[in-house]
Amino acid sequence: VQLQASGGGLVQAGGSLRLSCAASGRTFSNYAMGWFRQAPGKEREFVSHINSNGGITYYQGSVKGRFTISRDNAKNTAYLQMNSLNPEDSAVYYCAARYGNYRYADVRTYDYWGQGTQVTVSS
Repeated sequence: VQLQASGGGLVQAGGSLRLSCAASGRTFSNYAMGWFRQAPGKEREFVSHINSNGGITYYQGSVKGRFTISRDNAKNTAYLQMNSLNPEDSAVYYCAARYGNYRYADVRTYDYWGQGTQVTVSS
């Protein structure tokens, strides 16, 4: 499956952005989806995960209550709504796809990756 992330940009602290991840090539509804982020000089870290039918979601502790992951299988697209952004959220955000939910926070368990979209939050 091919993934295309979009929706990043520059936003002030306290603002919002919605990231999208458009999938093509294979049956999107077969895959669980994850969002990860990587800041300069840091490792790529887990942000959120949603199972294949959208009924199960997981979040990193620092984004819980501020970010919402969702998906529209009819549109082959996953989303990450980000509210109350702060400068620590600045990073390149990646979407990824995999089968199943086991060890969902482990970057090594994802098989397909999008190209990333830059999110910059100014203070």
